Amino acid sequence: MGGPLGAIIGRYPTMGRPEQEGPQDGTGGGIMHHNRKCRDLVFLFIFIAFWVAMIVNSSFAFNQGNPLRLTYGLDYKGNVCGDRHGDPDLRELEVKYWMNPNQVYQSGFKDTRFRLGDARGVCLMECPTASEDSLNWVCDYPEGDIKLTIDEWIDRNYDYYEFLTPDMRNSTLRLQGPCYPVIFPSINVLWSCQIIARASNASMRHWQQMGGVNIDENIIIDKTIHRAINSPSAVLKRYVADIGKTWPVLIVCGAILPLFLSVIWLLMIQHFVAGMTWITVSVFNILIIGVTMFFYTKAGWIGNDAISSIIGVGDPYYSTTGRELNHLRVATVLMTIVMVVCILSTIAIVRRILMATSVLKVAAKVIGEVQALIVFPVIPYIILVIFYMFWISAALHLFSSGQILQNDCQDCCAYDLKINRVNCDSCCGYRIHYTPHIAVAIIFHLFGCYWVTQFIVACSSTVIAGSVASYYWGRGEISQEIPFLPVFSSMKRLMRYSLGSVALGSLVVSIVESVRSMLESIRRRLKYTDSAPLSRIGKVTSYSSKCCLGGIEWTIKSVNRNTYIMIAITGKSFCKASVIATGLIMNNILRIGKVNVIGDVILFLGKLCVSLFSAVFAFLMLDTHKYSSAHNKISSPLFPVLVCWGLGYVVSTLFFAVVEMAIDTIILSFCQDAEEHQGTAQYAPPLLMETLDSQEETQRLTQGS
Repeated sequence: MGGPLGAIIGRYPTMGRPEQEGPQDGTGGGIMHHNRKCRDLVFLFIFIAFWVAMIVNSSFAFNQGNPLRLTYGLDYKGNVCGDRHGDPDLRELEVKYWMNPNQVYQSGFKDTRFRLGDARGVCLMECPTASEDSLNWVCDYPEGDIKLTIDEWIDRNYDYYEFLTPDMRNSTLRLQGPCYPVIFPSINVLWSCQIIARASNASMRHWQQMGGVNIDENIIIDKTIHRAINSPSAVLKRYVADIGKTWPVLIVCGAILPLFLSVIWLLMIQHFVAGMTWITVSVFNILIIGVTMFFYTKAGWIGNDAISSIIGVGDPYYSTTGRELNHLRVATVLMTIVMVVCILSTIAIVRRILMATSVLKVAAKVIGEVQALIVFPVIPYIILVIFYMFWISAALHLFSSGQILQNDCQDCCAYDLKINRVNCDSCCGYRIHYTPHIAVAIIFHLFGCYWVTQFIVACSSTVIAGSVASYYWGRGEISQEIPFLPVFSSMKRLMRYSLGSVALGSLVVSIVESVRSMLESIRRRLKYTDSAPLSRIGKVTSYSSKCCLGGIEWTIKSVNRNTYIMIAITGKSFCKASVIATGLIMNNILRIGKVNVIGDVILFLGKLCVSLFSAVFAFLMLDTHKYSSAHNKISSPLFPVLVCWGLGYVVSTLFFAVVEMAIDTIILSFCQDAEEHQGTAQYAPPLLMETLDSQEETQRLTQGS
């Protein structure tokens, strides 16, 4: 590999006259500018076209979506509860209540064509309670001959029975409205009134004395509503809605806190590098234990602080659990397994901590020389924050962008106050219809998030690699070859020549990750739909394919990182730079492998420390009264915590890339330098020579293996 690569990197600083090889602008002269031109332009145009498509896709979401649909139900007119633009104005009426208990009962049978969505429902401020000595009523929204405003209707506890005409009262006794008796108690379960099939004796007696039709008192009423509230689609909508409700938590724990912690870590790695490896490992173990304990608390396995689906004051004799609690308990079990594996793994690498310290000292030296590297990640960080704000807002609207359509049903009649008679033609309920193109738009939006994130991280890594490479290859001429502002010079080269290559690299990682996710989703669906147990061969095949895909993804990410380094140094296209980087690594794998891997492990633990701290703080913020009751109550802390965890990891990746790319760039440059000079690197800093070339280090590596 030494011959062909010599003309690319190694020979320019030392052979011939540097001033003739390239422009001397303080960026390594011919080294960093040799034979540069725009690369992989096709993929840059594809990325731009993709962004245009994302903007169009998001515009559709903002035009058609309404995030309120993710949390609140639809009333009998197709209005979203809590919507101030509804007919009537429902701005404070957020709880859906099914008024006709017989319709709820009828919808609970499997062989019926009448569904719960067709049952008469209105939006209230709170769930009504059955009286112990009389009969309470809940009436339709006032209109027609009922001359009441919505505020007056609310003040009267939704009851205007005394204003009904004889025809209206006869219709009411047949459970056709406009007023309906409150026979059963109900509680607010995630913004829907969960009817408890335990009728009030006094209310039932008054109803029967008035000559009302028979009302079925059966547990089916309870189970029907419970099943609707805990359907997979309803749970998914609530999870997405939780993100919208907890945006202050996302800003603090997903953006500000990881920024602060990452900068602190970089400053400490520069000034206290000898102890940072031990601090990182210790803090990581403490945090992962703390996060696991929070999961146990919210799952109800430690203490009495389990999440509850009941909003406000509930019936002390009634308890209900939803899918959210089950999901949280599954996550708790998985978190326990991860905790045990992580603790055992950190114990296993204790003997190699000193090796990682030596590598981090080299990175700290580079950061000390090129101090702009500490500040640079703020630029991609700001870009990423703006993108995530746009993306999350568009996602909330996209998930709620279905069409509201009226159902087709039978045996449905209700009194219409506008025409003053019972109407059996248009009393069916409404549903949110999601067309196939919305599902495609959601998948496209999710893929866009991953690709853009990878692209921004890759751009940041390439700029850092270019800055560090300028530092390494400029050592031959001391200060003359070290640019005054290497970061901005590297940014200029990236913007001018290599954006297409970065777009291609990030696209490859995104496609592999998307394919792996889709195959995993298909595997899980087949597992739950196929009742026949898998054979031993089938299980081996399933887990082998899963491991292979995970290994391929990890390999591509690792190769990409080194490819970005060679792109920054050589200006080659993505594919050629990948070949060069792979060749250098393979030729020197025994020399740099152990040192580089251990350094990556410590940096990975550092990223996890930042993200775990974000998760712990998110748990603490979500455990306050604001998110556990009333208007902003979330269905579960699981999804916001995981999102904060992910955002914290992405932010820490941007900042930790300074150290990570510094190490990798120095090592790759060292390998090429050594090949160009018969095994002895001419441009390596003394500290790096001590780390990689000294006999003492080699002996330590051998003893530690």
